[in-house]
Amino acid sequence: MLQLDPYLTFDGNCAEAMRFYERTFGGKIEMMMTVGESPMRDQSPPGSENRIMHARLALDGGRLIMASDAMVGQPYSGMHGISLTLMYPSAAEALSMFDTLAEGGTIHMPIEKTFWAEAFGMLTDRFGTPWLINGAMLHH
Repeated sequence: MLQLDPYLTFDGNCAEAMRFYERTFGGKIEMMMTVGESPMRDQSPPGSENRIMHARLALDGGRLIMASDAMVGQPYSGMHGISLTLMYPSAAEALSMFDTLAEGGTIHMPIEKTFWAEAFGMLTDRFGTPWLINGAMLHH
């Protein structure tokens, strides 16, 4: 069975983001290795030692969020052209998660009723991850 899971790239705040997602989604960080802890430490750009080479957050249902930091000296332009989507059975659950993820971030579309869901909103969290939040789907 195919399993499609996101791999996110951050600019030095991967560890903080993954700990936030662990608390927010109730998952468990199974791995978080810095560049300095990795076998690649001697081939990595100076100043990258504390950046995350690989992190893996296990979520309920066998889903994962994996991530790393860009290396020092590599251009980082943020996450563009993709959003992570969350779907909740109720509008209340969607609103609660929207508020949690929106704190310190940027709301692109406030959560509101649409023709496909009782609650839908768009935001980018404080770590730069874009989210689409749905609750109580009316049409699939």
